[in-house]
Amino acid sequence: MRSEAMQSDAVKGSPAAAAAASAEYRAWAAARRRERIAVLGWRVLLVVAVLALWEAAPRLGLVNPMLTSHPSAVWQGFLVLIEEGDLGLHVGVTVIETIAAFALSMIIGTAAALALWSWPMVQKVLDPFLVVANALPKIALVPIFYIWLGPTQSIYAVAVAVAVFITILMMYTGFVQTDPNKIKLVRTLGASRSQILRKVVLPANLATFIATLKANAGLALVGVIVGEFQSANAGLGYLIVYGSQIFRMDMVMAAIVILAVLSLLIYLAIQLAEARLMRGGTGH
Repeated sequence: MRSEAMQSDAVKGSPAAAAAASAEYRAWAAARRRERIAVLGWRVLLVVAVLALWEAAPRLGLVNPMLTSHPSAVWQGFLVLIEEGDLGLHVGVTVIETIAAFALSMIIGTAAALALWSWPMVQKVLDPFLVVANALPKIALVPIFYIWLGPTQSIYAVAVAVAVFITILMMYTGFVQTDPNKIKLVRTLGASRSQILRKVVLPANLATFIATLKANAGLALVGVIVGEFQSANAGLGYLIVYGSQIFRMDMVMAAIVILAVLSLLIYLAIQLAEARLMRGGTGH
């Protein structure tokens, strides 16, 4: 930041000062680039080291390959799944269920948080119940949802139950922590509660919304996999259970790797959305 300030100030100064500031700024920018490259390099090195250790340990007899598999076997299992023609189906089912659960959780959770902010008395009544519901292990609800809703709808119910309560709590906390001075100012100007919400509270909670998106996306995926463990006949959760039942650890690990890739893609998508929303929020 100091280099950027000097660069700006040097525009008003002498050519020599401008040249010195430019040199310092270039040095600072180069250092930042080197840091980013170093971080990326260490990340790649860490992944390579883990994969190499995972590959070597079963081959050297340090662990039982039937229990842990290894990267080359996982790759072969991945190719087998592709050849069998079912991998696209399983991935598609899990992706659709995750997107649906994610969207429902955000819509329901944000609407509930708005309702709690709008009616403080309702929040005071429901607060302990929301805390208990958020802390309750959702896997305990899987059999109940299965009996009530059947094998397909229970997956969505479990995923929404996993994600929706943290959405409510995070969004409501952001709403009530909005700068009270800003609210007081617009209220003295005659703004209604809905105008305060639209003009002050919602814009002030853009960062909270992004943070909730990040938390909710991962939780929705977790909920879908938990639901698929119980009742699905398709999906990556089903592949994991089926592979473990027939001792195909390569299939299990391949499904887990695909889940990791899906999680990374979700993270990147939210990062892109965050960049665009923040640019829109700042007017750039």
